[in-house]
Amino acid sequence: MERQRLDKWLWHARVVKARTSAAALVEAGHVRINGVREKAPGHSVKVGDVLTIGLDRTVRVLKVIGFSERRGDAAAARVLYDDLQNGKQ
Repeated sequence: MERQRLDKWLWHARVVKARTSAAALVEAGHVRINGVREKAPGHSVKVGDVLTIGLDRTVRVLKVIGFSERRGDAAAARVLYDDLQNGKQ
């Protein structure tokens, strides 16, 4: 898999609890891909893309490093991205 829908990736990476929440987050304009605001939940992300995600009172900066066919546990979600904000690469 080379690309995946943005809302699906956010859900698989456990950034949000539900895929509908991921779609709503994107549609509200709280997600940027490589610095460009994206409002289409179906926009595809690829390995190397940097996502800036505005959540409640925090901002997360994640680099896409992988994809998953289905949503797994927290450990499985953690291997899908590098957290650039906390220096955990």
